[in-house]
Amino acid sequence: MVLRVCRALLGAVDADDAWSETFLSALRAYPDLPADANVEAWLVTIAHRKAIDVHRAAARRPVAVGQVPDRPARAGRPEDWDGDLWEALAALPHKQRAAVAYHHLAGLPYQEVAAITGGSTDAARRAAADGIKRLRSTYPRGDDDD
Repeated sequence: MVLRVCRALLGAVDADDAWSETFLSALRAYPDLPADANVEAWLVTIAHRKAIDVHRAAARRPVAVGQVPDRPARAGRPEDWDGDLWEALAALPHKQRAAVAYHHLAGLPYQEVAAITGGSTDAARRAAADGIKRLRSTYPRGDDDD
């Protein structure tokens, strides 16, 4: 779940580092975690903060590439990698992308999404709905079984 959130917020290149940093931070902070805490929401909050750190660091440094990297293999992680879907997700505005990632990929309720993103529950619900609507209009879906 944390890797899916990191990939949705950062893309495949930076997601693995943010995922690792998330669990390193979680291991350090776990002894102080209250017994009744929602561990999933806690981990997603840490991942969210690590994603913000990655965005801030990327904004401070130039990125020079000679050519676009190759598409990842289909045998990579997650098993059903779909670069087009991740590109469509990356094209969403930040709040919509975060709301879609936290609610639809991490499975958090809108109240916890709002707490992570710093908005209201209604704003989180609206951002997720708008994000899904935009994804449906821009992402060419190849199967009809859902």
